[in-house]
Amino acid sequence: MTAGTDPRAALREQRRRLSERPGDPAILSALFAALDALGEAGTPEEAVARSNFGEALRRQGRAAEAEAHHRRAVAWLPGFGGNHFNLGVTLQTLGRTGEAAEAYGEAARLMPSFAGAACNEGAMLRALGRWDEAEAALRRALATDRGLAAGWLNLAAVRRDRGDGEGAVRGFRNTLALRPDLAEAHANLALALKETERIPESLPGFERALRLGLSDAGGVLAQLVQQRRHLARWDGLDELSGRLIAAVRDGRTEQVHPWIFLGEGAGPTLERACAERYSAWRTRGIRPAFPSRRERGERLRVGYLSADYHEHATAVLIAELIERHDRDRFTIVGLSHGADDGGPMRARLRRGFDRFIDLSALSDGDAARRIHGEGIDLLVDLKGHTQNARPGIAAHRPAPVQAQWLGYPGSVGAGFIDYVIADATVAPFDRQADYSERIVQLPGSYQPNDRTRAIGPTPGRAACGLPEDGVVFCCFNAAYKIGPELFGRWCRLLDAVPGSVLWLLASHPEVPGNLRREAAARGVAPDRLVFAPRLPGPDHLARYRLADLFLDTGPVGAHTTAGEALWAGLPVLTMLGGGFAARVGASLLRAVGLPDLVAESWEAYEAMALDLARRPEALEALRSRLAANRVAAPLFDSARFARGLESAFTTMWDIHARGEAPRSFAVPG
Repeated sequence: MTAGTDPRAALREQRRRLSERPGDPAILSALFAALDALGEAGTPEEAVARSNFGEALRRQGRAAEAEAHHRRAVAWLPGFGGNHFNLGVTLQTLGRTGEAAEAYGEAARLMPSFAGAACNEGAMLRALGRWDEAEAALRRALATDRGLAAGWLNLAAVRRDRGDGEGAVRGFRNTLALRPDLAEAHANLALALKETERIPESLPGFERALRLGLSDAGGVLAQLVQQRRHLARWDGLDELSGRLIAAVRDGRTEQVHPWIFLGEGAGPTLERACAERYSAWRTRGIRPAFPSRRERGERLRVGYLSADYHEHATAVLIAELIERHDRDRFTIVGLSHGADDGGPMRARLRRGFDRFIDLSALSDGDAARRIHGEGIDLLVDLKGHTQNARPGIAAHRPAPVQAQWLGYPGSVGAGFIDYVIADATVAPFDRQADYSERIVQLPGSYQPNDRTRAIGPTPGRAACGLPEDGVVFCCFNAAYKIGPELFGRWCRLLDAVPGSVLWLLASHPEVPGNLRREAAARGVAPDRLVFAPRLPGPDHLARYRLADLFLDTGPVGAHTTAGEALWAGLPVLTMLGGGFAARVGASLLRAVGLPDLVAESWEAYEAMALDLARRPEALEALRSRLAANRVAAPLFDSARFARGLESAFTTMWDIHARGEAPRSFAVPG
């Protein structure tokens, strides 16, 4: 046998060459191949060299190849923590968060004086939602190195995840005391300030983070845009929005929050692209953990997954529906990963569900295991991409069929969601390309409503700061939905209708002053804008009866708010936009028998508002029609809605049980 064909001779030759040219990548690669061919472990020095070789591959973007080398290095020298640490870095790069946490944990055990290993372990455990373990690992890291900025950063993030906003603010400020140039710390401090309702204080942090530079600046840029909208600070907003749209269009970001991006009106194609990238980023490394099945029990087990089982718009909409589900055919399970406010809505929902399971203290994986253990046949995610969403739960595929509904008005862009529950107005079948999910169209509207909602006694106009005479244009949407172009249209209406006022909902204390200045700049007296304080449900609903016409917004329109106005008897004027979020008002109006209040353009919207304001008899006729339709129209027929949704559930399951791929369908009316 010649040296060229003898594996041991080849190994000796590669070792000789390496002694002459230490660190040569080509020689190292040949050496490792020779050892693999023999099925032998290298020397401790070669194990370390192999791990370093893998790290070099990872930095070249060859993480999958790097993993193979790291695993060989760990097998050759399992007692060396550096090999485990490098494996953890590569697994983190590959998005395999759970495996990365294990590798970092082993590195931390073997190298207790190396704070970076425990810090990275804590960061991975936090990403998995295992907050107790994450905090313990991070505190070990900081006990070793009190000056470790990354440790303070991640510990503050754990506090924020747990709802300790003030603790998070302090933690991020501690981080910045150590590293004032750390862009990620400025961004996280800004987020914590925003979440503790200190929006003006948050803006400098977002701006500083963008100036310092981030590996993916899209998420911070989106937050800056959104918080300026919340405050009605419109100066420079066009430039920021243009940058945000360009970043999504050019594929330069995966961290732009899809809900924020809906406000750009960039169109359903880009909205889907944004959602797909964001979903992939939020759920990277998660793989379906449970075998699917096609059998079911006598009753279909439906699980509603949400963080909003308290005083929240979603809870208000679904409360009566949950109570009206057919218990002979369905078992209805509430799956909560949100806070318990101890209020009456929480208590009502707990009574309404057949089972109510609190998942809030569980990691995403453990929550998914609990859902799977409950035998849920069909999981309905009520959050999508809205505040406090946890897409990682559904990403584990705990149920054979999974749908999203009600919370997020668009495609969530996730392969683990089979269906979007919609209607023919918000999601026509010819818009299927705008959705990663298959479209299910309910009859009437996709939005449920609670007919038991009480409306308080109607107050006088004077008590609400309104003129006794004159047209009251009303919009109780959140301030971030009001943009400068639409506001200009509203100001033209006020100018054209003497004595009229615009009645808006008070949100942040800065908003009234900003909008009044914008009105004055457009030639409208600031006092013609009236701001309503927030009130409890019945009193809030009663106020709608003082207005003459509700003016919808766009590109994100009124959803729950439009339903409230119609329930209280106030006609709503809307414009039929391109995406789901811009078509909800039209869906509700068609389902309540007022399709003539759906404008096809903003110009038509403005003309219709002016025409109605000048014809009180027309407004009164609309009120009368709404009052008559309110009793029998599909929008407020809760029993009919429940039967339609149940039909959708049954059809989804039957498609799955036959072994067919999810497909779009319409539920008969």
